[in-house]
Amino acid sequence: MRQNIDTGIARRIALYSDAVLWRGPAQYVTTSGTPGFDAAGKLSPDFAVQAEWAWKNVLAALKQADMDVSHIVKVTQYIVRKSDAPVYRPIREKFLGDARPASMLFYGMELPWPEMLIEIQADAVKPF
Repeated sequence: MRQNIDTGIARRIALYSDAVLWRGPAQYVTTSGTPGFDAAGKLSPDFAVQAEWAWKNVLAALKQADMDVSHIVKVTQYIVRKSDAPVYRPIREKFLGDARPASMLFYGMELPWPEMLIEIQADAVKPF
């Protein structure tokens, strides 16, 4: 059984889902690349603010599936500027807490919008 999850981020960008929930022997959610739009749909020029909001947006998608950070099994992070890595690390640690998912950090040249400085994609699994 498949269900699309809408947190309001994707509809600002293109035709895709913010996350997809799969139910079977376990509940599985995979999020799309999630940028750091704030509650008003704006992107701050500040990397740390975008990173905080990107994590909040990922966790909002998981919450709609009755999941949280403890269910994340893999996270992929795309950062435009390598120089933001030292700023990002403590933000990531704050949101992940004791969770230790598999992880990949990618430094890219650009994201879909020039103002986007980060996107986070997460996969989460919750046994029934």
